[in-house]
Amino acid sequence: MTFETAVFYLFSAILLASAAMVVTIRNPVKSVLFLVLAFVSAACLWILLHAEFLAIVLVLVYVGAVMVLFLFVVMMIDVNLAVLRQGFTEYLPVGAVVAVLMVVEIALVVGPRQFAPMQVIAAMAPAAHPHVSNTRALGLLLYTTYVYPFEIAAAILLVAIIAAIALTMRRRPDTKYQDPARQVEVRARDRVRLVKMPSEPKT
Repeated sequence: MTFETAVFYLFSAILLASAAMVVTIRNPVKSVLFLVLAFVSAACLWILLHAEFLAIVLVLVYVGAVMVLFLFVVMMIDVNLAVLRQGFTEYLPVGAVVAVLMVVEIALVVGPRQFAPMQVIAAMAPAAHPHVSNTRALGLLLYTTYVYPFEIAAAILLVAIIAAIALTMRRRPDTKYQDPARQVEVRARDRVRLVKMPSEPKT
C-alpha cells in the first residue's frame, strides 16, 4: 500500500465517521462542527484526485460561508433538539437498513471502477494537457458539454430565491409593517409637542 492510498483511506474513514456523527449526535452545535470536518475531509479527497479548484471551492463556500451561517442560526435559535430526538433509537434499525441498501445500490450502479484505489483511478484517467489547468478544463467542460444543465440549475436556483423572497415579504394580519412613504412625510410638529409648565416654587 502506497502513502497516497493510505492517506485516501484515512480521509475516507474520517469523512464517514464525521458524517455519522452529524446525524447521531444530540448537540446541534457539535453536529455542525462535525459537518465542517466532513467537508474538510472531502476537500482533502478532492486534492488527492488532483481537483484543487473543487477542494478550494468546497472549503471557501461551504466551510467558510454556509457552515458559518448554519452555526450562527443554530446558536441564535437555541432549539432544544434533544426533545425532538427522543424517538431516534426507535427508527435507528430502519434507518440503518435503508442506508445499507442505498450504499449497495450506489455500488452496483457505479461499479468497482470508481471505488478503486487511487493509483488505479489515476492510471485509468485520461492524461490532461500539461499546459491546461484543471480549473480551465472544468470551465471548458461546464460551459460547453454541460451548458444546458448548468443554465437549468441556475434557473431553478433563481426561482427558489424569488420564492423565498415572496414567502418572506408576504403580509400577515398579525404582523406590523412600516410605510416608508408616510415616514418621509412626517413633520417635527406632528411628532413633538412642547408644553410650557410654570415652575414650582422652592420650599
